[in-house]
Amino acid sequence: MKFAKIPMATIVRLSIYMRALEELLDCEVEVISSERLARQCGVNPAQIRKDLAYFGEFGVRGVGYRVSELVGEIKEILGLNRPWNLAMVGLGNLGSALVRHENFLKHGYVFTAAFDSDPEKVGQKLPNGLTINHVGELEDIVREREVHVGVIATPPASAQSVANQLVLAGINGILNFAPVQIQVPDCCRVENVDFTIKLDSIAYHLSVAD
Repeated sequence: MKFAKIPMATIVRLSIYMRALEELLDCEVEVISSERLARQCGVNPAQIRKDLAYFGEFGVRGVGYRVSELVGEIKEILGLNRPWNLAMVGLGNLGSALVRHENFLKHGYVFTAAFDSDPEKVGQKLPNGLTINHVGELEDIVREREVHVGVIATPPASAQSVANQLVLAGINGILNFAPVQIQVPDCCRVENVDFTIKLDSIAYHLSVAD
């Protein structure tokens, strides 16, 4: 499904809407108004209607949105109507915790490969059944297991070389938890997750409030 260029903020909010809608499904809510959904997501109703309008017409005036139908529509928009294979590179405390995190699997993200350079970790079996392979085997295994997204949780000094390996293996999507900016070709999408940057923002707001 192709659309005109959509603001990144809209894509982020679609994910928020979908998670709220999935919670409603779990509670067996069949129909929801934009006002109630907006309250649950921390936005205003007009924002929800504007975000959805990029992709077509949804809901029934005076009735609201059918929850299951809207979940399906948003999943198709976001490309979540199929599983995505992930490879974790770096099985330290953070990487190991991420591989075990049930929320990935719940949303269709499946870890199908894991890599590290530590000889003591290579060969170990993870709780999800994966065996940790040496990072030197990355390119062959990533291709063999049809990995779509690489997740980097290595020390900063290793992140760029790992990103280079992932790109050479044909990976065009990288989620980077290493606290360093990595350089990739324009064809590759990188999302950086640095918890300390978020903490810096909190620290700033707390300091201003003093």
